[in-house]
Amino acid sequence: MPELPEVETVRGGLAPVLEGHRLARVEARRPDLRFPLPANFVQLLTGATITRLERRAKYLLARLDREDTLVMHLGMSGRFEISHPDGEARPGLFHYAPEPDAKHAHIVFTTEAGVRVTYYDPRRFGYMALVNTATLELHPWFAGLGPEPLSGDFDGAHLKAAFAGRRQGPKTLLLDQRIVAGLGNIYVCEALNRARLSPFKPAGTISAARLGKLVPEIKAVLAEAIAAGGSTLRDFARTDGALGYFQHRFRTYDREGQPCRNSGCKGVIDREIQAGRSTFFCPLCQK
Repeated sequence: MPELPEVETVRGGLAPVLEGHRLARVEARRPDLRFPLPANFVQLLTGATITRLERRAKYLLARLDREDTLVMHLGMSGRFEISHPDGEARPGLFHYAPEPDAKHAHIVFTTEAGVRVTYYDPRRFGYMALVNTATLELHPWFAGLGPEPLSGDFDGAHLKAAFAGRRQGPKTLLLDQRIVAGLGNIYVCEALNRARLSPFKPAGTISAARLGKLVPEIKAVLAEAIAAGGSTLRDFARTDGALGYFQHRFRTYDREGQPCRNSGCKGVIDREIQAGRSTFFCPLCQK
């Protein structure tokens, strides 16, 4: 499933062709994705202008000049393809994804500028909804979300309060979207290794000083992945034309049996299953 940097990469790719543009035509080629599409989905979107395209956790939010916000989640296999009058682009084609197949082209947005944005989803785990903008933060998908990890609200003090009295390891708790929004397995493994913090240490026993060092590592690894176009994206071109392959910079994730890359460490990356997910870590320097 795409994590925060991948979703942010997709947002950045879609924003230039959607923000400030009016939807001249909307096609829903099936009545549902993971969930049924809202009643009158096509009629409510046709003629609307997308004023801003934002991200909250792993959701894309298209703010409309009407009372609603179009909420989009990519699920496991959701992809967008942009068709310009002079060519095509794919803001977020994932590394192991097949080429888009017309039979999986479920939603098509066409702007007055003649740009067509097609949503493909072979497995249909993604979903879209229209949510009243004024009460968006009260919607069940958003009401319990923690702060954005790149925001000023996410700091060591927040983690210390969230971890207080907890026996689970920090890896498990950082994946809890109620504690921090948008983090996933890859980047939590990476940040804990950079901070040299064990994923299994009871979170409530971790000092404020160590949590204060963990937060900047989380922010740094996310920022680097966004700059690289995400870790699993295959051919999203940034504005400078470069392609992103953050997976080549992984220190721990998917590197079982390989040397730890932390300075001065002679450990070897190990893998254990934790809360049903693979945890990659260095047993020597992550204490």
